[in-house]
Amino acid sequence: MQRFPSALTRHPVALPDGSAHPGTVFLRAVIDHPNIEVGDYAYYSDFGPVEDCASRLAPYLFPGAPERLVIGRFAQIAHGVRFITASAYHPMSGLSCFPFRIFDPATMGDYADECARRGDTVVGPDVWLGHEARVMAGVTIGAGAIIGAQAVVARDVPPYAVALGNPARVVRRRFPPDEVARLLRLAWWDWPIARILAALPAIEAGDLDALERAAAG
Repeated sequence: MQRFPSALTRHPVALPDGSAHPGTVFLRAVIDHPNIEVGDYAYYSDFGPVEDCASRLAPYLFPGAPERLVIGRFAQIAHGVRFITASAYHPMSGLSCFPFRIFDPATMGDYADECARRGDTVVGPDVWLGHEARVMAGVTIGAGAIIGAQAVVARDVPPYAVALGNPARVVRRRFPPDEVARLLRLAWWDWPIARILAALPAIEAGDLDALERAAAG
């Protein structure tokens, strides 16, 4: 584990023959978008080489849009995941949803306030987004949550919850409430990477007491 790659490594997974896996990327290394904020070690894994990752993950989010996409540290994003951010939405406050004003450059910004009201889309640290999940505008997914394959997340998901289906619903909690509170206090994902790697046996074993001792040491 001493050779853990830098957070700015483009292709952090090495195959047995020594070549880099072209479909797995650390997002900080490949996304340069003013409306997307990415934490260290968050990764996206696709079935083939990844080009223009920002537009693949958030195809409706344009530079200067009124909303942001925030992806936390150690987020795990599977093939086909899409973030349907606020600028994808049609105007819904009138009698028609047809976006008349986008066809005139002079008026296409008139929907910005309505988009902004939907808010940012936020993926917390250590969240796992499964194959082809969809995350809708303004949603916040709490730390450590798991989103199932092809789920459509239209409302907030609490930390360490497992959400499945369309619309996504919480089907269980990964840990009891007191353990979730302890994990959120520890916030191990914010530690320096060397400290995380030193505590990895406790993290992998699910030993919360040992992780707390590592935090205090």
